[in-house]
Amino acid sequence: MRAYQIPARGADPALTTLPRPLPKSGELALRIAACGLNFADLLMIKGAYQDTPEPPFTLGMEVAGTVEALGPDTRGPAPGTRVAVFAGQGGLADYGCFPAARAVPLPDSMTFADAAAFQVAYGTSHVALDHKAHLQPGETLLVLGAAGGVGLTAVEIGKQMGARVIACARGADKLAVAKRAGADHLIDAAEQDIRETCRALGGVDVVYDPVGGDHFKAAFRACNPEARILTIGFASGEVPQIPANHLLVKNISVMGLYWGGYLKFRPEVVTNSLATLFDWYAQGLLRPHVSHLLPLEQTAEALDLLRTRKSTGKVVITLD
Repeated sequence: MRAYQIPARGADPALTTLPRPLPKSGELALRIAACGLNFADLLMIKGAYQDTPEPPFTLGMEVAGTVEALGPDTRGPAPGTRVAVFAGQGGLADYGCFPAARAVPLPDSMTFADAAAFQVAYGTSHVALDHKAHLQPGETLLVLGAAGGVGLTAVEIGKQMGARVIACARGADKLAVAKRAGADHLIDAAEQDIRETCRALGGVDVVYDPVGGDHFKAAFRACNPEARILTIGFASGEVPQIPANHLLVKNISVMGLYWGGYLKFRPEVVTNSLATLFDWYAQGLLRPHVSHLLPLEQTAEALDLLRTRKSTGKVVITLD
């Protein structure tokens, strides 16, 4: 089978040929139809992600496909079932073996491309806004990086939860994508002052930040008393330093969110969240935005779209 692998520490990833794997106990074998790309894939290539496996390993964190077989003494979706799986690795290949307990059957209306674009982005935003920040109807939510993979889902979910959403991104094209996802107000980070624009709109109750750097600093200063700031990632490359005395004065809470971490210590948080999200999708309330759909042979170009921030929403690799 084909697989897009990192062969050794410090080596560039490349398309290679590997033997087709067989499922062990507790695993299912999946014929992979689509794999969603994430910023974490770029960090894994550099060895900078918190859960980077030891090479050699196949990239690709979230997949969708058809169950081929179950491992010995394994309960799970029957062969032939269409499922999505958060794999952590191994998704950029024709076949993979993954924990059967992580497989989520797909709604009949969900395409493989939508499924591969769904779990990490929507799961991160829903757990962050609902479980961590307890976003309330009528509150003001500021989404930084609002046209990116997770940012766009935060706009969509924030509106679904009844918030007033301010979307911040660079350029009119990206802001137009956020507007279509439901944003009430738009900030062009290339031309407008984030802090002053938010304060003119009455301040911010919840900040969703996958960017870090100067964006975090500006959003922090636009917060209302008792605001909650969600640190999702640091796409800017700069991890902000937080003045604790300012937290105290405004009673602000800053909380980190690593969605995949819940699978290790509280998996029910992820399971319950995904059940809600798949139900919303089946009702037509969520519409995944995939800006680029590319074949496995073009994975390097697809990753470069993330690296250069030329994509909006998700980039998905197809393997059919």
